[in-house]
Amino acid sequence: MIQLYKMAWRDLGRNRRRTFFSMLALAFGVALLVFMDSFIAGEMRDALQLAIKLQSGHLQVRTATYNEDKTSLKWEDLIENPDAVAARIAARPEVQVATPRLYATGIVVAGDTSAGVRVVGIDPDSAASAPFSEGMTSGSYLTADDRGGLLMGRTLADKLKLSSGDKVNLLVNTSNGDVDQQPFVIRGLFSTGTPGYDQNTIFLPLSKAQAIARADNRASIILILLKDQDQTDALAAALQEPAYQIKTYNQMNPLLNEFEQYANAMMYVFYLIVLGITATVIVNTLVMSVFERTREIGILSAMGMRGGRIMAMFFAESSLLAVGGITMGVALGSLISAFVQRYGIFIGDFGVTGIFIGERIYTYLTLKDIITLAIMAFVITLLSAIYPAMVAARLEPVEALHGGK
Repeated sequence: MIQLYKMAWRDLGRNRRRTFFSMLALAFGVALLVFMDSFIAGEMRDALQLAIKLQSGHLQVRTATYNEDKTSLKWEDLIENPDAVAARIAARPEVQVATPRLYATGIVVAGDTSAGVRVVGIDPDSAASAPFSEGMTSGSYLTADDRGGLLMGRTLADKLKLSSGDKVNLLVNTSNGDVDQQPFVIRGLFSTGTPGYDQNTIFLPLSKAQAIARADNRASIILILLKDQDQTDALAAALQEPAYQIKTYNQMNPLLNEFEQYANAMMYVFYLIVLGITATVIVNTLVMSVFERTREIGILSAMGMRGGRIMAMFFAESSLLAVGGITMGVALGSLISAFVQRYGIFIGDFGVTGIFIGERIYTYLTLKDIITLAIMAFVITLLSAIYPAMVAARLEPVEALHGGK
């Protein structure tokens, strides 16, 4: 076996330029796939974490009759005394924070312009509200007892040409089916880095949201963040009660899960296309090698080297090309992915309905992905040697010797 690899190394060195460019083609293909894989993985990972952080949490507790799509404010669809329910859940060791939130639909009016919004009543002091307090771009943050202020997304404010300190009218649907209208001052503007979310969301202190929506001491959901995401399903089972429905982040983000499955399937197709193209370069290199070494192959065959050993020699050459190309490709792809993981790629407002996508996409590369891709590239490169190896093995010694003249 060692002798075969020595011969393969010598044969590849005969035409170093061709060998180098064959390795380079494979390296570029592998680097592209490493980057694309990390890009898709990073996008899906960030989208899920944004959804958990901004909207779904790891878990949500709702009444058995609550329908999120209808944003119901009927008292029977809301959680009564939500602070007590949240405190009971927060006492569990798996829970990082549990906080009530109230959702309502509304319209914000500023002069002659208006926009439909989702009004969210939050506990400003809760750790679950940190993305909004940390994302303040101007003005001041809400306080729990603020009765006349609201937080507005920077994207929405830019759309309506507003700034912190401006006054707006807010129309909100109420629990009895009416619409309440009150003036508010924009205390501050926030940015979560997710334009699709920021342009549709208005925050009020929970007590004020309950008052304007006439929900009394009730909330739409209890949002739960866990210390360990892997404990989601176990805690969901432990919290099950007839009066409540417990939703996990996977159940609340079905479109994201479907999109991830589709993206992964498309990536495998992309793998095969790119590696198939690079494999043709390897095939061409080895076929040219067969033609150039016809006389040598004939001599080896005449000296008693069997067809299987001749094929093995070409597989050795293919494996050396694979190792060199994959090593360069993984190194190059990892460097590019590391750069994008640190600085991201700015895409702006590239919103997709039902999926949270930030202004920047960051790559996410794992050792498992690298190993999987390297093995796939290695196997395909070896398979590309089958045809040239069979051509070489089937050469008749006499014809090969004459063909080399």
